[in-house]
Amino acid sequence: MKKTSWLFPILLLVGVTLYTLFTREQLPGDGFATFGSDTVRAQVIQVIEEGEIDLGGTMQKYQVARINILEGAYEGIMMEIDYGRRQIRSDDYLLKPGDKIIVTISKTPDNVVNAYFVDYVRVTPILWLSLLFVIAIVLISQWKGIRAILSMAFSLYIIIGYIIPHILNGDDPLTVSIIGSAILLGVSLYLTYGWNLKTHTAVIGMVLVLLITGLLAGVFVVFTKLNGSGDENVMYLMQLSENPINLRGLFLGGLIIGALGVLDDLVTTQAAAVFELYHANPNLGFRGLYGAAMRIGQDHVAATVNTLVLAYAGASLPMLLIFSLARGDYGYIVNFSFIAEEIVRTLVGSLGLIAAVPLTTVIAIFFAQRSEKLERWEQVLGPEGSADGHSHSH
Repeated sequence: MKKTSWLFPILLLVGVTLYTLFTREQLPGDGFATFGSDTVRAQVIQVIEEGEIDLGGTMQKYQVARINILEGAYEGIMMEIDYGRRQIRSDDYLLKPGDKIIVTISKTPDNVVNAYFVDYVRVTPILWLSLLFVIAIVLISQWKGIRAILSMAFSLYIIIGYIIPHILNGDDPLTVSIIGSAILLGVSLYLTYGWNLKTHTAVIGMVLVLLITGLLAGVFVVFTKLNGSGDENVMYLMQLSENPINLRGLFLGGLIIGALGVLDDLVTTQAAAVFELYHANPNLGFRGLYGAAMRIGQDHVAATVNTLVLAYAGASLPMLLIFSLARGDYGYIVNFSFIAEEIVRTLVGSLGLIAAVPLTTVIAIFFAQRSEKLERWEQVLGPEGSADGHSHSH
């Protein structure tokens, strides 16, 4: 692949990044309580008391520890905290000298300062895990792995720097999510696979699928009378935010973003399959090429939809346990919004992925059958595919 073909995705990446920086919405300030803003890091110096306590018939170990505050107004001051003496813990971890923890500090009306355990500081193990992930993907995928990491970082940047600020400032979450998703996935595809006909095919198919998924989601959310309040975190958000947030749009936007991960693989794989089939037998007409590509796509979409369902099921495992508590009365419990939302999210997302296969196939056939004629426009459209290609099969 010509090196000049990488100029377009790099310029696109830089341009979109600069645009979002200069047009970035400022997050609400006054009246908006940031989660974790009242917490500080501390280090356990000594465990001064240990024992067992009966909390409502449940016996659990408790500790009283001396800690050193590491930041904030009380930095360097020694305090004492109790761990496991006031409420039932969901784990069996015990504090040890040297552990770094997160505490919240409060002052009573008579100026007595107290510290309370919140959670463990987990930055170091997460950084080690992230480093292991980066090393593994670079060793396996080499240069393409580096591009994939950059794409992932850019995706997170768009979500944090564009989508979230615009939603918090009162913009329609569905519109913001579709625009943000098209930007992040489009740039990510070009950054990973280069500026070429195969990637153009994938990007066009992806944008059409996002629009179809958004339309389906809008129709069925209204049809099922969902308002986006099924998640308790949404209600917590409403209490924190000073601007009104469209909960229904927020639910729809989350549905769109949730389907992006598997959509990336699906559209790029289908586009590559069409081009490979065309070169294997250039005499195949539209119908023959479409039929052969769809036979590949059928296996891929079946595996992809199953992946999506399992991903949602894994994330919603506590909700699935409620089904077992219903004692078989599934027709009754599916009416509750927090369960109906997950069902609609899974099925609409799957419908969007299913639509991606025939759409991407038709677009890819259009480009593949005209690839020779488009060679004259190679300086603008790029070559047919990247040098390392993209193939995937199930």
